[in-house]
Amino acid sequence: MTMPTELIGSIPRPPELLAALRSGDAPGVRAAQEAAVRDTIARLEDAGSPVVTDGEQSKPSFVTYPLEGSEDLASDGVVIPFADGHQRQLPRLKAGPFRYRVHAEQYLRAARAAASVPVKQAVIAASALSLLYPADGIDGYPRERFLDDLVTEAEADIRGCLEAGAHVVQVDFTEARLSLKLDPSGGLLDDFIALNNRVLDRFSEDERARIGVHTCPGGDEDATHSLDVDYASLLPGLFRLRAGNFYLQLASEPDPERVLSVIAEHLPSAARVFVGVIDPISPVVESPIEVRDRVLAAARHLPADRLGTCDDCGFSPFADDTSTSRDLAFAKIRARVEGTALAAGELGLQA
Repeated sequence: MTMPTELIGSIPRPPELLAALRSGDAPGVRAAQEAAVRDTIARLEDAGSPVVTDGEQSKPSFVTYPLEGSEDLASDGVVIPFADGHQRQLPRLKAGPFRYRVHAEQYLRAARAAASVPVKQAVIAASALSLLYPADGIDGYPRERFLDDLVTEAEADIRGCLEAGAHVVQVDFTEARLSLKLDPSGGLLDDFIALNNRVLDRFSEDERARIGVHTCPGGDEDATHSLDVDYASLLPGLFRLRAGNFYLQLASEPDPERVLSVIAEHLPSAARVFVGVIDPISPVVESPIEVRDRVLAAARHLPADRLGTCDDCGFSPFADDTSTSRDLAFAKIRARVEGTALAAGELGLQA
């Protein structure tokens, strides 16, 4: 048996890519993105990562990549406030039918061409994109039709990655915890889970074993949007999602033992849970020993053969986030890989 370890997705962009993005020169941006993808994968492999991503170097953000180039959007969509006072704003859909302009498969194919180890691909959850639809509706395009179109597009995004050889597909559901801040009754979370299950139900059991769901309290410019929401209010609902893997923020949680007990109580019998052992927004690099101890703590609550490790969130999930350095991110990833191997050895597993 092995103990898998995976990063969540994004890596801070190198200075050359940031400069190209500021310049607005399209050929220069493409060249810088391609170079950044190659460098990211090479450095992940050098850090010993058994599974890699492209670091989302070519995405404008982990949320909005399907919308790049769309003319059916306005800029005044839902606002997401962060604890330090900064905000991110989603676009607003102006007209239907809703279609992805970009599918994640294109990022995956480029990454696989540069990688010598398995590649995972992150995609955005249908629930996040459901926030594009305005509260006052769109003439001639009712919300029900929008959701039907959205589910079809989200399925195609995942299926394209599976068919293109993704090791796993990770559905980013970071709005899950935020939904309980927006609606403490849990109604919005229930709607999100039902919508995402509409997508997951289009896949076979074997396919869902290669699909995972990631949740965290956000991690942008060294701030979160919902860390103050009780995890115990989220996890029972989250585990109703019909996915084979769950990637859960834990390293930055103030009471990880309590969270682990909730996970142990509600984790579906056939699912694997990847617990966060690295805090991406902390400036301190965790030691392999610290990572080992976090894994061993998790193994006291959860079966070791259904346990994996990950980072709490992506590093710099928005292209303009420069709060974390690239070198710091790779140092933390190396610590996760080495610490997981130490823990696996003590548990009689292979890393």
